[in-house]
Amino acid sequence: MAREFTSVGVVGLGTMGAGIVEVFARSGVDVVAVEITDTALERGRATLSGSTDRAVAKGRLAAADRDALLGRVTFAVGLDALHAVDLVIEAVPERLDLKRRLFADLDRICKPEAVLATNTSSLSVTEIAVATGRPDQVIGIHFFNPAPVMKLVEVVRTVVTADDVVADVEALCARLGKVGVTIGDRAGFVANALLFGYLNHAVAMVEARYATREDIDVAMKLGCGLPMGPLALMDLIGLDTSYEVLDTMYRRGGRDRRHAPAPLLRQMVTAGLLGRKSGRGFYTYERPGSSKVVPDAQTPAPAPETPTDPVRAVGVAGAGASAHRLVAVFAAAGYQVAAVGPEFEDPATAGAAVRTALAENVGQDRLGEADRDAALARITWSTASAALADADLLVEAVADDLDVKKALLTELDAVCKPGAVLATTTSALPVIELAMATGRPADVVGLHFVHPGAAAPLVEIVRTIRTSDQAVDTARAVCATLGRTGVVCDDRAGFLVNALLFPYLNDAVRMLEAGYAGTDDVDHAMTLGCGYPTGPFALLDAVGLDVALAIQRRLYRELRDPGFAPAPLLEQLVTAGHLGHRTGRGFRDLPG
Repeated sequence: MAREFTSVGVVGLGTMGAGIVEVFARSGVDVVAVEITDTALERGRATLSGSTDRAVAKGRLAAADRDALLGRVTFAVGLDALHAVDLVIEAVPERLDLKRRLFADLDRICKPEAVLATNTSSLSVTEIAVATGRPDQVIGIHFFNPAPVMKLVEVVRTVVTADDVVADVEALCARLGKVGVTIGDRAGFVANALLFGYLNHAVAMVEARYATREDIDVAMKLGCGLPMGPLALMDLIGLDTSYEVLDTMYRRGGRDRRHAPAPLLRQMVTAGLLGRKSGRGFYTYERPGSSKVVPDAQTPAPAPETPTDPVRAVGVAGAGASAHRLVAVFAAAGYQVAAVGPEFEDPATAGAAVRTALAENVGQDRLGEADRDAALARITWSTASAALADADLLVEAVADDLDVKKALLTELDAVCKPGAVLATTTSALPVIELAMATGRPADVVGLHFVHPGAAAPLVEIVRTIRTSDQAVDTARAVCATLGRTGVVCDDRAGFLVNALLFPYLNDAVRMLEAGYAGTDDVDHAMTLGCGYPTGPFALLDAVGLDVALAIQRRLYRELRDPGFAPAPLLEQLVTAGHLGHRTGRGFRDLPG
């Protein structure tokens, strides 16, 4: 039977430490909250009081419960106050030398049977443990910020941590209402090892001027449903903390270049641009500690509320569901649409397919019945490309095959009027190769509707080295007319969303392949610890393992970075026919 920790000490009362104190006190555990100075102690007391007062104001905590919670906390200066507690958790800054000195002192002060825990997010628990004479009673208990809200706790055992200590801490997590994921002592554990590779990749994109910080953040929020974009998240975490976590993971984790801090990150830390805590990082804030972003020299001039849209008529050339959805999207937005393709020979059949696509909008109260009928009236159907001659924007919507798309764009180039913009909907092919199949590469742009359905708000506008500013501006204006957010990026493998998303998924497969954590633990780490809407393995099964492998291969071929090489396990599963939900076999169906 697991022991019950009746008294807990917390060392370090910053945002994380004060949150951990609140977690225990909320669960009826007596807490000794310790700092090294009176000033720091009062600051920690104020943080705890402010958090509980906000909970009362929002109706999440009764006033009487708040008072009882605060009554369970004893504030003290100095470690000697911890001599009788059953468990100590430290939440001091992420410096190995500091933590080792602290644990040596705790070993001397705390009773022999007390468990000593570190809340480190990236440092070696083993190196901290061996600073004591009781390494078998040292464990990692990694809470996530804000600790009272986030459900995940990473329980980190070393090679010498006693089994009963692990079992006791796992039971404690359950008592606290947390989901404990027990893992070994490896750089970054689960969540940070996956999260920070993705964040670092986003910084490298900004550094290379591949896309703006705003477009990167918007792309990942709208394209993946994430609560925050990567650059805004780094500002929240702190750029100095992010740098230290990445540097530690790089040095301790096999020197994977995915974790080698981007030079821009080091430069910003050196310049004192630390994020919200300093008032400026990737964004500028109203004041240090504020979450309110204010314009700065890096912020582009705001676009007009209603961009001038030079497009009146749109041509859609293609076949299948993608073409039907695009015809519906443009017609619903008020454009005259010429739909051209072999299946549009029979207007009744074609109209039924587009009507089905429009029904997505009707069903979501985005388009009324009368508006739907008006949209259908704006569509003309043809099998001849000559019907596209008057279009201001021509969009190809055929399969993602280079030769097929080249042939179609060559045909469109021959019939469209001067100044018309040609758009390819490719999700993966090099737009420049498609553009050079025409005699007007300056007029060719990528328009990747990240999800073509009615509810998807994001369009990636892909600019090649030959694309004119006018074509990009036209694409932006069209996106605004469609009620969608357009983000601009250069013509590179994966564009924005896939370029950031799929290496993260590949990292998760590598983690599973190494036997470090199971699919459930990894998915829990990212959904409960980082607020992701879906865990990586659930997402891979939904997307399709073969799709993920194809995208990862394209990224690797372009970047030639070993960190982007497809995980062998992913290749093996695809070879074995484990493709995800559509075959009924994926990561969730693996034995063990």
